[in-house]
Amino acid sequence: MAQTHDHHSSRRRPSLGRMLMRGTYAARQIARFGWFTGQRIAIERITKRAEGDAEEPAPAAVQPSSGKTKSADLLAGIRELFARDLANAEAGYYPLPRDADGTPMQIIARARAMFDDLPVSTRRREEADGQEIFRKLNEGGEASSLPRYYLQNFHFQTDGYLSDGSAKLYDTQVEVLFNGTANAMRRQALVPVAQFLEGKDQRKLKLADIACGTGRFLRMSREAFPRLGLTGIDLSEAYLREARRHIGQRYPVRFAMGNAEQIPLPDDSQDIVTSVFLFHELPPKVRAIVAGEFARVLKPGGVLVFVDSLQIGDVDGYDRILESFPGRFHEPYYDGYIRENLDKLYSKAGLELVSHTPAFLSKVSVYRKPE
Repeated sequence: MAQTHDHHSSRRRPSLGRMLMRGTYAARQIARFGWFTGQRIAIERITKRAEGDAEEPAPAAVQPSSGKTKSADLLAGIRELFARDLANAEAGYYPLPRDADGTPMQIIARARAMFDDLPVSTRRREEADGQEIFRKLNEGGEASSLPRYYLQNFHFQTDGYLSDGSAKLYDTQVEVLFNGTANAMRRQALVPVAQFLEGKDQRKLKLADIACGTGRFLRMSREAFPRLGLTGIDLSEAYLREARRHIGQRYPVRFAMGNAEQIPLPDDSQDIVTSVFLFHELPPKVRAIVAGEFARVLKPGGVLVFVDSLQIGDVDGYDRILESFPGRFHEPYYDGYIRENLDKLYSKAGLELVSHTPAFLSKVSVYRKPE
């Protein structure tokens, strides 16, 4: 019996290669979690000191405004996300994550720049001033072709989405907010993309990432699907410049400046459309327009892979976190988004639901355009 037991145990034992893969993943993600969580804690302390030790709740990703969700539950959610991320890599949906945060000097420089910006972003938060950009444009007499809803200091960040400085800080700020889990949440969108591509010739297929921002998801897509035709569309010239820099010459991607309300792509031209963390920053009427644009550019039989915040009722105990978020981080359309009926919205646009998959504080939704 002992020999039989040993035989079955050896069959269950992970291979050396898999053990190395798991060890590498754990080392990388623990380091990222510690680095970004440490910065979050430092920001809390600096902010409290500046406010005369006034009570200030922690960012939503770690400590909610209500005792109904415990920090232990959120840490369990982070562990579950990382476990799924590793399992996806082991299953071959995408390569072992590298995150591409840059060199140690670049990482430190971005952290320093974020802390240098902290006093002014804290002032905006204290004053609930999310309209600084629009005010400056008006005072300077500058006309803007950008939508009014876009001309805001989302997250109370300096320059909103309109400057190179903002583009360089954006990913550091988001990772600090979510304790180093933002990339892992984005990567969950690669799974339905991989499933759609299975058995197909990637060289003949196209993916458009709408509101691609600094190009993090596009780089992940290029590394996972090297032959897939990729296009990134964004409304910010500065963020497109950062996306080109981040992706580099090694990973060719086509970029174009454009509004998601009028995507600069032909009808029925894309096999896959992706959208990552866009909809919660759009007014309700604009969300409907953009959903229609996603459907327009998709080929019949194509899929929309859509990532955004969890919504009310998605995960037990998380609703209070979602409800507390918009006031803390100037997200004026977020409260409406977390109550939006996405299935109804996309059904009106002509898309059919395939699946919803929660991933920590995000949700991956897949819709299909009928053939």
